[in-house]
Amino acid sequence: RENFINLCNPHLEKMKEDILYHFALGTGTHDFPTLFGDVKFVCVGGSPSRMKAFIAYIAEELGLGSPGCDYPNICAGTDRYAMYKVGPVLSVSHGMGIPSISIMLHELIKLLYHAKCSDITIIRIGTSGGIGLEPGSVVITRQSVDATFKPQLEQVVLGKTVIRSTDLDEQLAKELMQCSKEIGQFNTVIGNTMCTLDFYEGQGRLDGAICLYDEEEKLQYLKNAYDSGVRNIEMESSVFAAMCNLSGVKAAVVCVTLLNRLEGDQISSSHDILMEYQQRPQKLVGYFIKKSLGKV
Repeated sequence: RENFINLCNPHLEKMKEDILYHFALGTGTHDFPTLFGDVKFVCVGGSPSRMKAFIAYIAEELGLGSPGCDYPNICAGTDRYAMYKVGPVLSVSHGMGIPSISIMLHELIKLLYHAKCSDITIIRIGTSGGIGLEPGSVVITRQSVDATFKPQLEQVVLGKTVIRSTDLDEQLAKELMQCSKEIGQFNTVIGNTMCTLDFYEGQGRLDGAICLYDEEEKLQYLKNAYDSGVRNIEMESSVFAAMCNLSGVKAAVVCVTLLNRLEGDQISSSHDILMEYQQRPQKLVGYFIKKSLGKV
């Protein structure tokens, strides 16, 4: 049976037109089923340039493009997000932090619903700080946890606190892990990912403009995180997991670690090494898509 998007908003049925403002798209101006109806895989990541690089990579991997081919930004009418498409793959930027990815996901989920897409897999690819892992390791998220290591997203709606689950699809995580073993090019683990509200104090760094704790306290916190199952830290996975769960969409988070936070706070690897690290989630997810489409 085909699995369609579960839209948790009865009010949308009463609207004559749905304007996806931050995408510069709307049901009154665009034919969503024609534009997006064949989408099966959606990959999201922080920066527009990284997501454009991903669509060029996957196009070549699937034999749907050629080197140097340009891919137009479907959201060119706005500078908030960028969106690219080739075949059944959609690539979308989400900016940095929970508020930014939350706005994008609301409109992305509605886009997929209006396009009548089914059997969708959404994967976030990105970078992170590792805990107890060699830099360059890839983490496939089992659960997103908050800064107190609880697997939940706490959100205030109409003045009331709402708690939402942040589990990710276990079978999808296992399939991605198997793909990494078949590639055999880099260390990959399945572990919990801590999602924080900022980059500095929220992640226990000592190098921000404000820091009112010492190095010993910082290291104890990170070791407690490791002992609880956390293997990396980023700033988007909790709301990503929660919204995909509510929408009935299979989802995964695949992030490379740029440093081991137990050994420092600042990223010191060379530009070339960092660029190679950043390509690892892309390679893994690209291989997964090819395998899913029977092209491996």
